[in-house]
Amino acid sequence: MSLTLDFLLPPPPASYKIEQPYVTHATVSATQARLLEPVGQHFLAHARRKRNNRTFSEDEKHQAEEKASQVVEEEKVDFVYEDVNITTVNNDPTQWKTQDNYAVLGLTKLRYKANEDQIKKAHRRMVLLHHPDKKADKNDDAFFKCIAKAHDTLMNPVSRRQYDSVDFGMAHYDHATPSAKSGAAFYKQWAALFEREARFSNKQTTLVFGNEDSSKEDVEAFYDFFYNFDSWRSFEWLDKEGAEGADNRDDKRYQEKKNRAQRAQLKKEDNARLRKLVDVCLATDPRIALFKAEEKKRRNAKKDAKAAADKAAAEEAARKAEEEKLALEKAEAEAKDAASNAKKDKEAVKRAIKKEKKTLKSLIKDNNYGLAAATPATPNDIDRQLLALDDLIAKNKGLNELEALRKTLEKAQAEGRLPEVFAAEISK
Repeated sequence: MSLTLDFLLPPPPASYKIEQPYVTHATVSATQARLLEPVGQHFLAHARRKRNNRTFSEDEKHQAEEKASQVVEEEKVDFVYEDVNITTVNNDPTQWKTQDNYAVLGLTKLRYKANEDQIKKAHRRMVLLHHPDKKADKNDDAFFKCIAKAHDTLMNPVSRRQYDSVDFGMAHYDHATPSAKSGAAFYKQWAALFEREARFSNKQTTLVFGNEDSSKEDVEAFYDFFYNFDSWRSFEWLDKEGAEGADNRDDKRYQEKKNRAQRAQLKKEDNARLRKLVDVCLATDPRIALFKAEEKKRRNAKKDAKAAADKAAAEEAARKAEEEKLALEKAEAEAKDAASNAKKDKEAVKRAIKKEKKTLKSLIKDNNYGLAAATPATPNDIDRQLLALDDLIAKNKGLNELEALRKTLEKAQAEGRLPEVFAAEISK
């Protein structure tokens, strides 16, 4: 069988020559070494089969079993079912805004801690238990609608956050103050309270309330965190429904304005409530009293040390002052004694000089006034000799000089040469 194709070939390029078997119209680029890495799900499947030495069918069977086991694990949610007494929870679907959604689904023990899997499991169980088809009156679906609304609210992250902001089932905790003042109960009760309050924080923290062994730094950091608490509670769940069903734009804006004012007021009241709780806890925390006592002890220790140092310095200054006083008194006493002794010495010298003068006068007077023994002394001679003696005494004022003069004259008197020696002393 032959096939004929009826079409025209394009004209050859200008460089083509019929006598040439081929023509090079372009050059081939130089070869390059490149690293090729296998990727993708098909390569991973190939590698898995090679590593585990499986065929295609064996690998597909193994993957199917793994997926089945994952589904089973997802079904095994750690969850303890709670019995729900429908007479104590909301049964009116029109009042869904005020119903306790966690109580309706039997999640009162978990509440804000419940995850999506637990909410799904609780919803599935409540649906199975309270489906209208299981009731005599199949039109009695009021509680079933409450269950559906609770499930819708808690499975939507936005609406759940709004509801958790005002969780009616935990409203009684807002103003409850622990009664314990000390001991393990104090730390347990307040730790539970602050754990509940911490769920509203925009800033997640690792700080915990601690116990009696907590350090001062940790305790102060914990109280600082709650005194500067940044809450995300919006209280939007309590907005009036008029904002959605308003007939006109002005009414809607007015209702929204009222809702914003209500949220702001509730936020303010909630911040005041939390601060009051922190104040009460701080005032009754035995650790704070202990820290204050230790701080006071440290301050008193510093104060006592300073007082002791000041006292020692004062005592040292008093001792030095006393020593200086005693030294001054001693110096004054010694100076006084020295002055007294000097005075006494001076008086003694005066007396000795007076005695020497008297002795000299007596010596001259008793020896014919220093004249030769054969020459009788006339009044003029006596006056002249006494004046000469006074001049001689005046020349020899010192005690030593007078003693030397006396000894000289006594020696001369003993040798019988007093007139000559006396005359020689006067002529000096």
